[in-house]
Amino acid sequence: MAAVELILLQRVEKLGQMGDLVRVKPGYARNFLLPGGRAIRATKANMERFEQQRAQLEAQNLKRREEAERIAERVSGLSVVIIRQAGESGGLYGSVSSRDIAVAVTESGLSVNRQQIQLDQPIKMLGLTEVRVVLHPEVVLPVTVNVARSVEEAERQARGEAVGLAAEEAAAAAEALIEVVDEEEVEISA
Repeated sequence: MAAVELILLQRVEKLGQMGDLVRVKPGYARNFLLPGGRAIRATKANMERFEQQRAQLEAQNLKRREEAERIAERVSGLSVVIIRQAGESGGLYGSVSSRDIAVAVTESGLSVNRQQIQLDQPIKMLGLTEVRVVLHPEVVLPVTVNVARSVEEAERQARGEAVGLAAEEAAAAAEALIEVVDEEEVEISA
């Protein structure tokens, strides 16, 4: 398969900046870059048209980036809570996907779609997870996703307390240690 030459219309992570001439595999071009409006085919006519519109495209890109930066400043430190059923060990029955996170972020006041959520792998355990929300190709907002069984558990997790089976085991171990120390004090004083 021969590579396809494209002109990038916006910055694409790990590929290039606006205006760069890139060679990519046909499937990547056909399924991601072209339908998303991120690139156009590098024909002679398209190259001439791009050069004529370059200043206008760069100005639009700058305007969108500044707007995304303002939004990112306004909602920095955003944290969302997702309630899910989980087993005793903290493993979820299912997983939390980018669509679930997009819904939770939108409910908290920032309108995003699932394509803007960068999730390395589905979330399958209770706890706090950092995900990235791409507001603009050059502006990424970190969001904390708090997955818990209940609102009370989510509040404890947000404060940094251990929850679930591990917390119960830690409490039982601490209680057993206190009993052992109390017994030794009785023997020493006798």
